[in-house]
Amino acid sequence: MGLPEDHLIPLVDEGLGNSAYLVDLGDGRALAVDACRDLRALYAAAERRGLAVAYAADTHLHADFLSGAVQLGHDQGATILASAAGNRAFDHQGLVDGDEIDLGGLTLRALATPGHTDEHLSFLLLDGRTELGVFTGGSLIVNSAARTDLLGPERTEGLARAQYRSLRRLTELPDSTAVWPTHGAGSFCSAPPGSERTSTVGAEQRANPLLAAPDEDTFVRLLTASLGSYPAYFDRLGEANRRGPGIVAGTPPLTGLSVGQVRAVLADGGHVVDVRPAADYAAGHIPGSLSIPLRGQFATWLGWLLPDTAPLVFVTADGQDLSEIVWQSYKIGYERLAGRLDGGLPAWAAAGHPLTSTVFVTAARTDRRPYVDVRQESEFAAGYVPGAVNIELGGLARGAADAPEGAIVACGHGERAMTAASLLERAGHTDVAVLDGGPADYAAAHGEQLAQGTEDTRP
Repeated sequence: MGLPEDHLIPLVDEGLGNSAYLVDLGDGRALAVDACRDLRALYAAAERRGLAVAYAADTHLHADFLSGAVQLGHDQGATILASAAGNRAFDHQGLVDGDEIDLGGLTLRALATPGHTDEHLSFLLLDGRTELGVFTGGSLIVNSAARTDLLGPERTEGLARAQYRSLRRLTELPDSTAVWPTHGAGSFCSAPPGSERTSTVGAEQRANPLLAAPDEDTFVRLLTASLGSYPAYFDRLGEANRRGPGIVAGTPPLTGLSVGQVRAVLADGGHVVDVRPAADYAAGHIPGSLSIPLRGQFATWLGWLLPDTAPLVFVTADGQDLSEIVWQSYKIGYERLAGRLDGGLPAWAAAGHPLTSTVFVTAARTDRRPYVDVRQESEFAAGYVPGAVNIELGGLARGAADAPEGAIVACGHGERAMTAASLLERAGHTDVAVLDGGPADYAAAHGEQLAQGTEDTRP
């Protein structure tokens, strides 16, 4: 019968750079692949089509988000499909290489494709003997392959060699076979930029530079050379997914807290996270608060910069979606959400507590200051202000002492830079300014050309 084009529904998380998939099986049931714990989009898509999720398949023990499979099992009675080698501590159907699941007209075949993780499976969707597509998770992705260093530096090369063999196996499928990866552009589990999130085996054979490697050693060198830093929380979530995330009943509330209650949370080792836009934070904020503007990448920076063990209080702007704060936190395992400051900054100031501000300027109004660029090294190498110091945002908390005093802090637009400024202020820096814009804006305003390359510009 094949698979009608509209029966495969990609669900893209732009912030984490991942895709989940909902497959309409044609009989009122659906298959979900690599669903995140934030199931709002998946449930909305299923409801629009009148579908119940009968199967929830995970390609691997995810490091960048908590799986929604356990929740789907609870809510929908879905059968959880995952690698038997993952030793998951909850009810599931453990699969090994070659196992097949009858989906009622279509078949799902497990293919062992280790590399990104040891227990990684890809899932080949078949109509009879015809290969329709393969859910490749973190093995073959568009123009690359997912990283192999998440289990420690001592495992990186061995897993890269396994990844080489896994990709070669997948390229034995017919050229017309669709490739449906989980990781894509924007994911810290993968390397390449680009907008395409799906592909075909034939297209990858022609365009994927890793598949063009003439031998295994070259493949390993190319893959491992592309690996940059990744968020700290990645080191925790694989085990959390093996144990299985807790069940959530609806959207957990974000309770309004009085000024006194907020101060009590801080005294208990908590943190204040200000999710308002960068310009609002610059105009006034609670001293010591961390600026992480609420946007798609909120979860990434929350999980990179703060522990999951401390209570969190949020400062919000009028009209911001409180459920978005909750679900972005919960999908990476941050559940100690104490609440939000009721009444916002006016309530804090009315109680007699101080506010502080941060200089936020456009490139045309900047004076000559030391320039600290907090983008990823790969972004920096593609074009940076001459003389700039590169300290990645993820490493700034431990590298704050290396940042020059009186610096202008910049990223691509200003959001990450404001986060960086808040970290520097927490570390005792004063006279920090943030660039409202990016390196091209600054260079143009000062009559400079952007430099390029990989020279070491760290302090």
